[in-house]
This record gives sequence, C-alpha cells and structure tokens, in this order.
Amino acid sequence: MMLHIPEVLTREQVAEIRRRLDHTDWVDGRATVGAQGAQVKQNRQLPETSEVGLELGKIIHAALARNPLFFAAALPSRTMPPLFNSYAGGEHYGLHVDGSVRNIPGSGLSLRTDVSSTLFLCDPEEYDGGELVVVDTYGTHEVKLPAGDLILYPSSSLHKVEPVTRGNRVCSFFWTQSMVRDDWQRSMLFELDQNIQKLRARVGDCEEVVGLTGHYHNLLRQWADV
Repeated sequence: MMLHIPEVLTREQVAEIRRRLDHTDWVDGRATVGAQGAQVKQNRQLPETSEVGLELGKIIHAALARNPLFFAAALPSRTMPPLFNSYAGGEHYGLHVDGSVRNIPGSGLSLRTDVSSTLFLCDPEEYDGGELVVVDTYGTHEVKLPAGDLILYPSSSLHKVEPVTRGNRVCSFFWTQSMVRDDWQRSMLFELDQNIQKLRARVGDCEEVVGLTGHYHNLLRQWADV
C-alpha cells in the first residue's frame, strides 16, 4: 500500500526546519548504507548523531503522533528517529530495497523496517528531477509532493530517487516497525478503518458501525505483534 498523507507539517514548521538545515553540515550519504547501496547512492545526509537532526526529528515525531491517517496506515510499534537528505547537481539514488533491520542510534534497540516514509521539505517547483520512484506489484509510481506532505509505502518495495538537475531536493525519511508486519493485512485494516470513519460521520455510532468497529479490533488483536 502506498499512501499520500498531506500536511503532516505546517508551512511554518517546514520553513523552520529548512532554515536550520541550511546552516548545518551534511556528509556523504553512503555512510548509512551497505556495500550494495553505496554503488548506486549519491547524495548528502545529516549524520545519524547530528544534534540538529535529532532536534528536528522530534518535531516530525510529534507531528506524526497527532496524525490519525499515519497511525491508521502504519499502525506503528516503533519508529526510527527521522533522518534528512539533500540532492543537487545530478545527485541521485539508484534502484534499491531498504535493509530489513536497522539499529536505533543510542537506544540499544533494533527495528524491523515494515514501512518507509519520505517527508518532503521543499515544493516541486523548487527543483527539477528528484522524483521518488516506487516499483510494486501494480507498476511504477513517481512521487513528488508539496512541502510538508508525506508518502508512505512498504519497505519491501524497490525504489529510487531520480537525478536532481536543478535546485535542491530536501527531505526527511524514516522507517516504522508496524504492529502488523504483513502489508496485505495492514492494507485491509486501513481500508476497513477508513470506511468505518466515513460511516460514523454519516450515520453515527449505530449498531452496524459498532459491529464493524468490533470486527476491526478483533482482526487487529489477531494480527498485531506488540
């Protein structure tokens, strides 16, 4: 399941994050990938231990915690501290798949990467190229969203970032371990949840809506790993 989640950050939050990122030091993005990924990756990132990155990541975490659509789609058990990357002057990231397990810096904990998220921090007209391309069972999807919007997709998907030929593409990215590891099950739960919300808005908490809500929670109870 791919999902566009609009306005995760306000325009004011995006502007503040960009201002602080413009005055910090970037490093070679290959520092955070294995040997295979290093062959196709050419960008810049903030170090995982960057104080600025960790502070800005807390702003994003707080925004995600307030976003019911992100919760419904990802069903998060644990989320990595957000990282930040930048592409310019032809930089790109070739076709790859994200590693299945990552260590959470400074915590002694590991995380299974079930869901990948890219949060755009600049508008599409600020740069040329730089599309996030996700390849899944249903084809190839190009994504280029307004600043503050997020795209969520299964970490098992092959994906790439096209070369940026003008301007600067700045994003945050992170992984989530879901309470429900199977993408198909998460997709069904998400669709059921969204239809329940629409029915509640239309007819209120009638007997049928309460029954469907119970069905949702019984499925989550059966599938969740907490």
